[in-house]
Amino acid sequence: MPRKRYPSLGAFESKLLREALISAVLKLDLRQQAGNPVMLLVEIGGILTTISFIISLFSATARTSFFTGFVSFWLWLTVLFSNFAESVSEGRGKARAASLRQSRTSVPARKLKTESFDASSIEISSSDLRKGDLVLVKANEVIPGDGEVVKGAALVNEAAITGESAPVVRESGGDRSAVTGGTTVIANEIIIRITTDPGQTFLDRMISMVEGAERRKTPNEIALEILLIALTGVFLAVVVSTYSVSAYSAASSGRGAPASLTVLIALFVCLAPTTIAALLPAIGIAGMDRLFRLNVVALSGRAIEAAGDVNVLLLDKTGTITLGNRQAAEFLPVDNQSLDDLTEAALLSSFADDTPEGKSIIALIQEKTGIAPVSPENVTFIPFSAATRVSGAQCKDTTYLKGASDAIAKAVLERGGVIPSDLKAKVDRVASAGGTPLVVARNETILGVIFLKDILKTGIKERFADLRRIGIKTVMITGDNHLTAATIAAEAGVDDYLAEAKPDDKLKMIRDYQNEGYMVAMTGDGTNDAPALAQSDVAVAMNNGTQPAREAANIIDLDSDPTKLLDIVEIGKQILMTRGALTTFSIANDIAKYFAIIPAALIGIYPQLEVLNIMGLATPQSAILSAVIFNALVIPMLIPLALAGVKFKTMPASKLFAYNLTIFGLGGIIAPFIGIKVIDLVLAGLLHI
Repeated sequence: MPRKRYPSLGAFESKLLREALISAVLKLDLRQQAGNPVMLLVEIGGILTTISFIISLFSATARTSFFTGFVSFWLWLTVLFSNFAESVSEGRGKARAASLRQSRTSVPARKLKTESFDASSIEISSSDLRKGDLVLVKANEVIPGDGEVVKGAALVNEAAITGESAPVVRESGGDRSAVTGGTTVIANEIIIRITTDPGQTFLDRMISMVEGAERRKTPNEIALEILLIALTGVFLAVVVSTYSVSAYSAASSGRGAPASLTVLIALFVCLAPTTIAALLPAIGIAGMDRLFRLNVVALSGRAIEAAGDVNVLLLDKTGTITLGNRQAAEFLPVDNQSLDDLTEAALLSSFADDTPEGKSIIALIQEKTGIAPVSPENVTFIPFSAATRVSGAQCKDTTYLKGASDAIAKAVLERGGVIPSDLKAKVDRVASAGGTPLVVARNETILGVIFLKDILKTGIKERFADLRRIGIKTVMITGDNHLTAATIAAEAGVDDYLAEAKPDDKLKMIRDYQNEGYMVAMTGDGTNDAPALAQSDVAVAMNNGTQPAREAANIIDLDSDPTKLLDIVEIGKQILMTRGALTTFSIANDIAKYFAIIPAALIGIYPQLEVLNIMGLATPQSAILSAVIFNALVIPMLIPLALAGVKFKTMPASKLFAYNLTIFGLGGIIAPFIGIKVIDLVLAGLLHI
């Protein structure tokens, strides 16, 4: 069944577009612009040129008034486009949060006095529940709040939260005991202990994070903002110096006039890094949105950024690198037993076995014989028992068993049988190949071994190779013995592995890597993973995991798919690449603007600057206006790129830097030369300035 995903919201969907335009206007409040110093100065420039325009209507020629008014108009548009970019990204987050709010409703809760299904209860509203309360939830009832199952087991539909249609088992006493408010019990009944107070549930935190209201700036984002502020300060100094030089030169030479306030503000706005300053908030919020489209919620914007800097990945073997269920790969007869007898015994002992391993044995028999096995008659299935550690079938007077080597050996010896001399060799052969040996017997005779193999997930080896190319080390963590771990590690292509891993071992490994200067990411779902998750720089917890694991993480995977860790790293790097690419483009833009606006600003005083007019711009006024208009228009043109992100490419950092410098650096130089010239032609032709 295809997995449900939250709908992809277009960058310019009509409803979002209308809301973003309204929000962009409201953000013109100078207090809201305080968080973006570059755009704050642009808006102040717009205010000053507007005042200058109004004054010029009464004290200057219409031509000068028109020029000042047009510059002022495009400065306001520059600020509006910047606000619009941020509003679009925020609007996408709010739209997704609205879909989550539909899952958050007040429902009746059956509060218990004691931890017993027979205990007396009172019915209250879920909004009145408090941390520590015991609640009984029966079939077809909505779970009233986040909690831990303390008694019973039930089938739970979590589609309202995760979008995953397949129900999951939640039970007490294990790593699958966490339940989320708003999900529905399908079968059986459970007692849960509420683990959060109202307003602090997992769903509440998800909504808050998706909206971006509490998104903190990351270290890289802060560093980039410092760079932008520094550049802005430099260009302010340049503008002040330009006025001083032009005033002195005009006075001493008697030629021309000092650069006007309008020209100086236009010069500053064009040279300042307005493009990246306008798009910076949108890039971060859009990164959280892209994660949410994968059913992943980042509880911190810093976590996404950190994912982009990760250079060590710790991955659990089962369910992450392998499919999680071992599959039958080969039948190995022992002591001259026939393959047909072994196959028949494997079929009879597995036909009613609903475990993935049992189903894979039936599938292997069908693959080898080319005939679909038919349900045998007069056969009674023997379910797996924790006491005997075997399962099988009873057919008249014949008993067929399969299980671990030592368990089957014990059962055979009890029946008076003997252990084949080559059994140990066959079992060791399977184990050394990284598989699990499943021994099959008929009455007191051992017939052979079934090779159960860990199956690598499709494409996982190639993904590890891609990560290696960009300098990320992969480490497999498993509870298997060293021999099995080494085999799977070699087959998967990971760089290192940790076998027979215990919680302390995971924590020590993470600390060792961090002490060496690495950024470490890991995934986990159990209580025993919580210490390591809390220590790692990027901690991805599974939504179906325990409450301690989820509380220790900074990213939650709603689908509980550990392989998402690789996607999260890619999105983190994509955000960093997008910022770097747009910063390169923005700074490269200035080169063309130098040739357009500086000669135009000073040509009246220094006619020699005409040689710098390599674009052949019509007049000083048209040159300045063309640069201002291009500076404004490039912001909305780059909004789709900021929202979608630069495509992730698996290459070393040095090559990636060269690639971005070529594409966005060269593009940032060429684009404004073409754009400013085209705008100048339009202005010269239509407006005659």
